[in-house]
Amino acid sequence: MSEFRIHHDVNELLGLLNVRGGDGAEVYIDLLQKNRTPYVTTTVSAHSAKVKMAEHSKTPEDFLRKYDELKSKNARNLDPLVYLLSKLTEDKETLKFLQQNAKERSEMSANAASSTTTSYSIPATSSKMSMQELEELRKKLGNVTASSNVPQSSEVIRKMLRDRHNKKNPTQPNPVFPNWVYDRPALIGDFVTSPTPVGDPVVAIGTMPLAAQEQALVEDLLYVLIGVDGRDITAQPVLGRQSRSFIVDPSLDMSIKELVNRILPVASCYSTITRFTEEKSSFEYGQVNHALTAAMRTLMKEYLILVTQLEHLHRQGTLSLQKLWFYIQPTMRTMEILASIATSVDKGECMGGSTLSLLHDRTFNYTGDSQAQELCLYLTKAASVPYFEILEKWIYRGIIKDPYSEFMVEEHELQKEKIQEDYNDKYWDQRYTIVQHRIPSFLQKMADKILNTGKYLNVVRECGRDVTCPDAKEVLYTLKERAYVEQIEKAYYYASKVLLDFLMEEKELVSRLRSIKHYFLMDKGDFFVHFMDLTEEELKKPVDDIIPPRLEALLELALRMSTANTDPFKDDLKIDLMPHDVITQLLRVLAIDTKQEKAIINAEPTEVSLSGLEAFSFDYIVKWPLSLIINRKALTRYQMLFRHMFYCKHVERLLCNVWISNKASKQYSLHSAKWFAAAFALRQRMLNFVQNIQYYMMFEVNEPTWHIMENNLKSASNIDDVLCHHTSFLDNCLKDCMLTNPELLRIFSKLMSVCVMFTNCMQRFTHSMRIDSEMKRLTFGNATMEGSSTSAERTEEAEKKRLTSKFIAEHVDALQSDSGFEATISKFDSNFSTLLLDLLDKLSIYSTNDCEHSMINIIYRLDFNGFYTERLEKMAIERSQKTAA
Repeated sequence: MSEFRIHHDVNELLGLLNVRGGDGAEVYIDLLQKNRTPYVTTTVSAHSAKVKMAEHSKTPEDFLRKYDELKSKNARNLDPLVYLLSKLTEDKETLKFLQQNAKERSEMSANAASSTTTSYSIPATSSKMSMQELEELRKKLGNVTASSNVPQSSEVIRKMLRDRHNKKNPTQPNPVFPNWVYDRPALIGDFVTSPTPVGDPVVAIGTMPLAAQEQALVEDLLYVLIGVDGRDITAQPVLGRQSRSFIVDPSLDMSIKELVNRILPVASCYSTITRFTEEKSSFEYGQVNHALTAAMRTLMKEYLILVTQLEHLHRQGTLSLQKLWFYIQPTMRTMEILASIATSVDKGECMGGSTLSLLHDRTFNYTGDSQAQELCLYLTKAASVPYFEILEKWIYRGIIKDPYSEFMVEEHELQKEKIQEDYNDKYWDQRYTIVQHRIPSFLQKMADKILNTGKYLNVVRECGRDVTCPDAKEVLYTLKERAYVEQIEKAYYYASKVLLDFLMEEKELVSRLRSIKHYFLMDKGDFFVHFMDLTEEELKKPVDDIIPPRLEALLELALRMSTANTDPFKDDLKIDLMPHDVITQLLRVLAIDTKQEKAIINAEPTEVSLSGLEAFSFDYIVKWPLSLIINRKALTRYQMLFRHMFYCKHVERLLCNVWISNKASKQYSLHSAKWFAAAFALRQRMLNFVQNIQYYMMFEVNEPTWHIMENNLKSASNIDDVLCHHTSFLDNCLKDCMLTNPELLRIFSKLMSVCVMFTNCMQRFTHSMRIDSEMKRLTFGNATMEGSSTSAERTEEAEKKRLTSKFIAEHVDALQSDSGFEATISKFDSNFSTLLLDLLDKLSIYSTNDCEHSMINIIYRLDFNGFYTERLEKMAIERSQKTAA
C-alpha cells in the first residue's frame, strides 16, 4: 500500500470515528509505516479468528452463516478482516470506544431522519380484519417477498455480460448460441419439471409387497440419477441457485424410504452440476469457466458410465437397493465436491482469475484428503490452461489477447504521442493496469512482475522490433509454486534486459540526458554567454512583439559558434515562449496529481504583459520510446530549473553592466557624493549573493546529484529503476534549489526584484551623470567659443552645442539631486539586507528542522566572514522566546 493510500485511509477513519484535535493523522501514519507487518493467512489462524468472533457475537449462527456465504462468493481479504476484528475484541478500551461511537452515529442518523421525514399515522379501523382477509394479505406479502428475492435469470445475465464485452470490444463481438439451445430444456440433461403430473399411478406403491417396492424404487432411482423423473420420485422445481429437492411417495415403506433418502443427494448434486455446466459453457462466461465445465463433463462421463452399468445389472435382475447404495457410495464424494465448486463459482459470480483463486483455495483446503485434492487439482489444471495461454503471450511477447476480460492485466486506449503534450500523461502507469479481483491467489505475489514483464516487451514491440523470450516454456499449474514462478522470473529478467539495452545502447538514453543537461542545467558556459549576447535586445521586447523564427535563428547561430556544436542532439533543442512566468509554471508542476491541477492548467494567462526574458524557455524534442523517461513532467521540471537559473544569470549580467558603467563614471567628479561608496558596496554585495547562489545551484546541487543519478543508471536493472532514479534526480534538484518551498521562493523572488530595480536605478544615475558632464562641458565650451580662432571651429562647436542641448532635453527627467540618490540607495540597502537576513534565517530553520543539510551551504557561502551571524543569532533568540511564550 502506498503512502498516499495510507494517508487517505487514516484520514477517512479518523473522520468516521469523529476524532478531532490531537496530533492529527501524521502520528498514526508514522506508527503504521514503522510497525506494520504483512499478514499471512493460514487455515489455523483463520479458523481460530472465526471461532473467537462467533463466541463474541450475540448471534453466532448468523455470523457463521454470513461468513460461509462470503467465503462461498470468494470474497477477497475476508480472513484478514476477521482476524483484525478478533484482535479488536481483545482490546476492551478500543471496543468500548467503538461501541460508544456507533451509538452516537445511530443517534445522529435517527435525529437526521426524524427532521427530514414526515410521520404518517395508520387510520383506525372500526372493525378487526377477518381471517380470510388476513390470509389474503399474508399471501400477497409472501408473493412480493418471493419476487424481490428472485435472482436475475440466466438470459439477463448473459445479455449483460455480452453487452459489456461488446462495448469494450466493438470490433470483436461475442459469438452467441442459437436460441433453440436455451428454448429446448430437454437438451440440457437436467430434470424437466411440468406444472401438472404426467399421470397418477394405478396402484399406490405402499400397497405393494416390499420386494416389489424395492424393485420399483431401484428403477426410479436409476432414472432420477440421470435427471429424469421417476414414477414415485419426482423433482421439485428450483428457484435461482437452490439445490434440487425431491418428493417421494409418502406411502413408501420407512426402511426403503430411509435408504432412498441417502441416495437422493447424489441426484441433487447431478442436477446442480448439469445446470452449472450448461450455463457456464456459454461464451459470455469466459474461457476459464468454459474449460472448467469441460473438465466437469469429463468427470460426469464416468458417473454416467457407472449409472449405465447399474442399469444393466437392474435389467438382469441382480441389482437390489442395497447394492445400488453400495455401488453409488464411492461416487458420492466426487459429486458433492463438484456440486460444491459449482455452487461457489455460481454464487460468487466468478470469472477468469476469480474462478482459479476459488479452485486453488479448495485444492489447498483439501490437504489430507488425497482423493478430494487430486480431484480439485485436476479441475484447477484444466481451468487454468486458457488463463496461462493469455499469460504466456503477455510475458513472452508483450501481447494481450483477452477477449472475455479474464486476465489480471487490462489494456486501456491511450496515445503515446500525448506524452510530449500532456502535463499529466498517464501512459506508463495507466496503459496497462492490474485488476485486483482477476488475479489468481497463487499469482498474487508475482502480479507486479507479470505486469512489468509485458509492459517492457510491449514498448520494444511498438518500436517495430519483434521480441520473443528465448526461455519460453509452457506454464502449467502445480501445487509447487516454484515451477511457474521460475518461468515468470526468467521472462521478467529477459524483458528488463531487452528494454534497458534498447534504451541505453540503441536509443542512447544517457547521451540524451547529458544533452539536456548541457542546455537546461546551463552546462555549456560559452554557449550561454554567446546566446545571451545575441538575444539581449530581442528578449527585452514584450513577448507579443518577439518573432520566434528570429530567436530560433539566433539559437542556431549560438549553437554553431560554441562548443555545443559537438553535441549530436543539438538540433532537438527548441525555443519555447511560455504564456506564464516562472512562478506560475512552478505552481503547475506542484499541482500535478492534486485536486487543483485542472484549475491551474485551465487558468487564464496573466493580464500583465510578459517580457521575452520572463517568458523565455527551452524545449526539447523527444521521440518514442525515450519519451517514457523524458516525458512532459520531466521536461517541465527541467524547464523550471532552467528558467530559475537563466533569470539568475540575467540578474548577474545586469549587475556586471552596472559595474562597467560605474567604472566609466569614475572619470566624473563624484567625490562629493557620499552615497558613491555605499552604492558600489551594495552592488558588490548583490553580485556576491547572485554569484554564490548560482555556484551553489550548479556545483553543489546539480552536479553532485547528476553524478549520483549517472552511477545509479549504470546499476539499474529495469526501466522502472531508470524512471525512479531520473525522477529522484529532478525532485532533489528542485527541492535543493528552493523551488518546492513557496516561502523560500517568495523571499528569493523579492531579492531578485530588488537587484533588478537597483540596476535600473544605477543605469538612470549613470545617464544623469553623463548629462551633468555634458552640461559642464557645454558651459566650458561657451566660454571658450568666443575665443575661437576660425569660423570652422566656431561652426563645429555650435553643432556640438545643438546636439548636447537636444540630448539634455530628452533626458532632463533623469537629473536628480545627490540627496535623492542617497536616500534611494539607502532604501535599496535596507530592503536587500532585510530580505537576505530573512532568507538566511529561513534556510537555517529548514536545514535544522527538515534535515535539509544541503541548504545550509548557502549560509556558509553568503556568511563566510560572520557578517550576518550576530543578527541571525539575535533573530533565533527572539523566535525561541516567542515560541516559549
